[in-house]
Amino acid sequence: MTEKNYELKKKIKKTLDKDRYQHTLAVAYTASCLAMKYGSDIDDAFTAGLLHDCAKCIPNDEKIKLCDKYGIRLTDIEKKNPALIHAGLGAYLAEHKYGINNKDIINAVRTHTTGEPGMSLLQKIIFTADYIEPGRNQAKNLREVRALAFTDLDKAVETILHDTLNYLNDKTAAIDPETERTYRFYYRGEE
Repeated sequence: MTEKNYELKKKIKKTLDKDRYQHTLAVAYTASCLAMKYGSDIDDAFTAGLLHDCAKCIPNDEKIKLCDKYGIRLTDIEKKNPALIHAGLGAYLAEHKYGINNKDIINAVRTHTTGEPGMSLLQKIIFTADYIEPGRNQAKNLREVRALAFTDLDKAVETILHDTLNYLNDKTAAIDPETERTYRFYYRGEE
């Protein structure tokens, strides 16, 4: 771990509750493993993993106020489900609070919940690591997705998106259109 990531890890620990911090470390280490497998920058993967949920423990009303203050546009889905705001707000904080100037890291934080069509390798790594980290145990097909993550990352992303959409449909929960668009891109090659 670089000195920069060591310092970032200490800062992030102060902003998250115990369980979220453990999840964050697991994502950072899982992302590092995926980065090694696919030849991505390991330090960037670790950094993005540390930052992916940096806004998660901010109370929802405060997240909304911060988005308003920083000019972060909220989608209708985010307004209805403020728990989703943490990705966009987290990307802003990664850049402006934690001093990250690597756009790929910032985009990986921004897209870790919904994905987006044409994701970079780092974006796919963080999206996948968040889903498969060892502390996760409730997702459908988790064993299959974990194996896919280390053999065919695009297929893992597609499977995560498919299972997420099915889960949300079964719960009759609001679905972010970006998740559907991302799934169509990875499943059918649609933009």
